[in-house]
Amino acid sequence: MDNIRSQVRATSPDVEVSRVDAAAYEAGSLLMLVSPSLFGESKLIEVEGLESMNEAFLADALAYLGHLEPDAVLVLRHGGGARGKKLLDAIKKGGWPVVDCQPLKKDADKMAFVSAEFKAAGRRIEQDAVLALVNAVGANLSELAAACSQLISDAGTTVTSELVDRYYGGRIEATAFKVADAAMAGNGPLALSTLRHALATGADPVPLVAALAAKLRTVARVAGASGSAAQIAAELGMQPWLVEQAQRDVRRWTPEGLVRSIQATAEADAQVKGLSRDPVFAVENAVRIIAMSVQGR
Repeated sequence: MDNIRSQVRATSPDVEVSRVDAAAYEAGSLLMLVSPSLFGESKLIEVEGLESMNEAFLADALAYLGHLEPDAVLVLRHGGGARGKKLLDAIKKGGWPVVDCQPLKKDADKMAFVSAEFKAAGRRIEQDAVLALVNAVGANLSELAAACSQLISDAGTTVTSELVDRYYGGRIEATAFKVADAAMAGNGPLALSTLRHALATGADPVPLVAALAAKLRTVARVAGASGSAAQIAAELGMQPWLVEQAQRDVRRWTPEGLVRSIQATAEADAQVKGLSRDPVFAVENAVRIIAMSVQGR
């Protein structure tokens, strides 16, 4: 949406931007928004939530497709599902541009997205900062895009992991990975103190266990692969530098310690999702076992 808005403003700096919620739409509003302005400004109408559109919007949008205004740009955003299929089919049949935005589920894809955002803006971001940003706000792509925009706008130099932590370190996702990083490094006291602080400030045990599982899963996948970092990255769908980081982490582990940690985390996952009356103890126990399983601890 930001790219479209920028393109429209490049040709029409005085464009009038309107935003519409398709679920709360009032009949006749679209016609009013696209109608020519007395002062001749172009119009940009951004419609969100087509997957929840009401019948009034569906009727007005279908009618508008037959009588388009030359100075108006209408952008429709559909979050998925069957609702509004009639309108989507009419748009495709009319030959209007359709951008299929599939959700980014893999961390590698989200990291590639962040890198591309900074590259497009002509700004630099360190690889560790890319990972930190994905860990902090990567659950929602729109939030991730907004975070990139904020850092691009505010940072005076290269964006570092320290800067990301300053902006987004309080997020539950970021705290969860701090716990996991400390545990995977064998630093039990730091992992437990960070965990207890996270829980005391309202963090849910479920994402905390998920972060532990994600770290262990990466190490286990890389430990079982052979070849160069680039070859393993291509095979596993990971970033090469992330593979190199996991290869360094593998050296801290014996196969027995890794298996023990994975089993403890799997048990904790089941316990925090309803099998235990004390999910906090379940997470703490998993963190202790992981930290103690690191070689030399």
